[in-house]
Amino acid sequence: MSEHRAWDLTGHPVVDRPDLLAEPVGAFLAADPALAAAVEVAGIDPELADTAAFCERYRVRLDESANCVVVAGRRGGETRLAAVVVLATTRADVNGTVRRLLDARKASFAAREAACAGSGMEYGGITPIGLPVDWPVYLDPAVVAAPRVVIGSGLRRSKLLVSGAALATLPGAVVVDGLALPVTG
Repeated sequence: MSEHRAWDLTGHPVVDRPDLLAEPVGAFLAADPALAAAVEVAGIDPELADTAAFCERYRVRLDESANCVVVAGRRGGETRLAAVVVLATTRADVNGTVRRLLDARKASFAAREAACAGSGMEYGGITPIGLPVDWPVYLDPAVVAAPRVVIGSGLRRSKLLVSGAALATLPGAVVVDGLALPVTG
């Protein structure tokens, strides 16, 4: 069990708290003991799972929190889904970089139902760990460089504590320059 010195979170080894992981996240980590050893899970108030409320309550800076969003890219009658992971100080360049990566005419955040059904995770808790293997996972270089970030666990009632380098080892992970844009307004 560890506690980040500034965060108001207590991390537990994921193997000790499978109840705090969405089923696909737990199954993926059970099959990858090396990654599981590098990930901790912390229980949180599910009403505070959204980034701003979470960071304020648990004293996590926005540049220590990563957001994973599911993007749908469409061309013709085909839709492709991908996960995009950026720090909470930025936003994903969905209509530029992500659209080009998906070779799509149009890209947007996936509908809640499609994101949840496709990932097997709760909306507001989606994480790149345990996603379908045919989904690309696009990571911003700032996420990969982070020594430790907080990200969803697949459930709204917990968060994962993990290094950006560990996220870069996920199947389908691609580090993409220009993936994140500054948050404006």
